[in-house]
Amino acid sequence: MSKIAVLGAGSWGTTLANMLCTKGLKVSMWAREKELVQEIKKKGENTWYLPGYSLESRLEVSHEPDEVLHGVDYCLVVIPCQFMRKVLEDFKDLFLDNPVIICASKGIELTTLKPQSSVISEALRGKNPRYSVVSGPSFADEVSRKLPTAVSLGCEDQELGARLQEILSTDFFRVYFNADYRGVELGGALKNIMAIAAGIADGLEFGHDARAALITRGLVEMSRFGVALGGKEKTFMGLSGMGDLVLTCTGDLSRNRQVGLELGRGKTLDDILKVRKTVAEGVKTTESVYRLSKDLHVEMPITEQVYNVLFEQKDPRSAVEELMTRALKVEQ
Repeated sequence: MSKIAVLGAGSWGTTLANMLCTKGLKVSMWAREKELVQEIKKKGENTWYLPGYSLESRLEVSHEPDEVLHGVDYCLVVIPCQFMRKVLEDFKDLFLDNPVIICASKGIELTTLKPQSSVISEALRGKNPRYSVVSGPSFADEVSRKLPTAVSLGCEDQELGARLQEILSTDFFRVYFNADYRGVELGGALKNIMAIAAGIADGLEFGHDARAALITRGLVEMSRFGVALGGKEKTFMGLSGMGDLVLTCTGDLSRNRQVGLELGRGKTLDDILKVRKTVAEGVKTTESVYRLSKDLHVEMPITEQVYNVLFEQKDPRSAVEELMTRALKVEQ
């Protein structure tokens, strides 16, 4: 029986760990907080991040990384993007050589402007990790309810990718293989910026037309940026691009859309983040992508306006109006 370690006990990490455990796999999950481990063991539920869902009694949960990583075949990392490098560097000596890493986190590291594949490779330098990434339109709440969901698995190694497809797929969680791991991971990161933009428009009550325009032009931006970093344009038309974009720009469970909604309704970013327990990766990713787009000379008008609202205190209404009054162009 395959043993899988899950690093990260937030809503998504807990959902995936429990789903795989339900499938019959041996799963151990690492949580940073000792109190959370005790809570899960006591109540059989992650009341902090995934309340209302009973967890499999066979799911092992620990605060000790050596217990979780001992003898594992696959490691599913679901650590917030900006903390990924530090955690993996701290745990590096616990990994065997050539570990199989399945990344389920989304974002671009702010300090280095690097995607998760590069961060993981550098953090585990010398271990020669085999990288894959799972991304697509998937809310933890809906997957926990076993509602039909389809995602992409990005992996350069087709043989390994096919194996991981089988491991991760269930009768309600369908996994498609895609050799373009860079496109898959970037789609998952970039769509969070567009979700903030769509939320701002909705918060301003600009209507369905505006939201549809932002989604469509947002996809153009995502593709343009992704190709500049080595992804394939076609990938952004799939589940990890357009699929995840539509979900996060329209679904009320989207944390990034909720941030945008509150901004559109007049709240400041500081006030919004103070009361949030879960991470909205799109905030940091906006800063990373904005800076990187300038270095790469990639035009990203929506990202630029979201950045201005988040970090330059620009009025959200002015930001949207400025997008609408840009120089007229040919659609491409």
